[in-house]
Amino acid sequence: MDPVLIGALIVAVLAIIIVIRSVKVIPQAQAAVVERLGRFHKTNSAGLVWLAPFLDRIRARIDLREQVVSFPPQPVITEDNLTVSIDTVVYFQVTDPRAAVYEIANYIVAVEQLTTTTLRNVVGGMNLEQTLTSRDAINGQLRGVLDEATGKWGIRVARVELKAIDPPPSIQDSMEKQMRADRDKRAMILTAEGQRESSIKTAEGQKQAAVLTAEGAKQASILAAEGERQSRILRAQGERAARYLQAQGQAKAIEKVFAAVKAGKPTPELLAYQYLQTLPQMAQGDANKVWMIPSDFGNALEGFAKMLGAKGDDGVFRYEPPADDPNAPTSRPGDIDDDVADWFAGTSAAEVAEAVRQAEREAQLTIADQDAIRSAGERADADAARAAAARALAAPPYRAPATPAVEASRPPAPPSTGAHYLPPGNPGYPPPGQPQPGPGQPGQPPSAGPPAWYQAPPEGAPRRAPEPPPEQWTPGESRH
Repeated sequence: MDPVLIGALIVAVLAIIIVIRSVKVIPQAQAAVVERLGRFHKTNSAGLVWLAPFLDRIRARIDLREQVVSFPPQPVITEDNLTVSIDTVVYFQVTDPRAAVYEIANYIVAVEQLTTTTLRNVVGGMNLEQTLTSRDAINGQLRGVLDEATGKWGIRVARVELKAIDPPPSIQDSMEKQMRADRDKRAMILTAEGQRESSIKTAEGQKQAAVLTAEGAKQASILAAEGERQSRILRAQGERAARYLQAQGQAKAIEKVFAAVKAGKPTPELLAYQYLQTLPQMAQGDANKVWMIPSDFGNALEGFAKMLGAKGDDGVFRYEPPADDPNAPTSRPGDIDDDVADWFAGTSAAEVAEAVRQAEREAQLTIADQDAIRSAGERADADAARAAAARALAAPPYRAPATPAVEASRPPAPPSTGAHYLPPGNPGYPPPGQPQPGPGQPGQPPSAGPPAWYQAPPEGAPRRAPEPPPEQWTPGESRH
């Protein structure tokens, strides 16, 4: 083989080797620490990097992205001497590749050990309850300590999280029992509260039901009493009217019978015959076994004959009919008189229908409506009475016209009291302490005369003013 060709091949291989060792490509989010002749030369970021052949080399490639490292569970003793197992997760980022390479041999192991020691230091000052409920505080303290310690290593600790805190199994069992007891307690409290609320609601419902039942019974009793009262009133009114009408009928029947008997002009023989016809009726009855004719039967007939007849020449009493009265009414005993003609008149259908409608309207009125109507009527009566009293008080006292001489001689009038007044000094004026005299004085009957000490005034003496006319006032109202 030609030595020249061999030399060219060697030179080409060396050139290729030099190019490969001189040109490097750094990916994005990475940095390369370059050494020259064993010493730090520079730090190259992402892109194409030219190295001096056989002089420069890349010592390490550092990932500049935020990294997540999960450390295995670490046993930690709390302040109350309980051992818990805590898993931690650290989020960090390399900010200075040179320091991360030359200031610490293995920054991941260093961060792990520093996290463990700091965690034990922080948790050692807390009891189990605080450890389980103070995750944010523990995370903040760990982050502050780690960030301060790893700053010179070119590392920034972004976050530290406690992934799990596992107490011992016995403590977990006790906590579960405590939690179960607490929940049972709260469940019992809630159950008791529910039962109490239910009892209260039930009692309130029963109370309202009892109140409504009592109100209903009260209204029913009131309505029943009102209905019974109205029924008794109507029944009493009907019985009263029936008795009155029956008495009227009996009176009219007696009057008719008496008129018929009188108009028939009965003879003593007829009366004796009627008396004999009445005797069998007197003997009727199951208890009457033996009946005796009265011993004075003949005397009774003789009395009838002497009372109704006239004694003849032969000494026998014979009936003589009375003479007809020319002023007697011409109506016959069987005719219907004018004062009882309406007794036999029936009620028309229109009147019956109107009475039924009126009864239905009255039946539809409730007790409250009746009370309201009654109250409205009472208020109207009271307003009318007050208005009449106001008119009477506003009206001036009545004085009869008098002549100027009499008016000049009249003394001043005393306060009006509604009684009769006689001027002092006139004859007949009552002494002090005595009532006013004269008939018509309030509280005395009109027929009462003057008292014993009263003396009539002489002729020409002033008289008291006459009373106002009756049409200007009504009883119960004041005259002044």
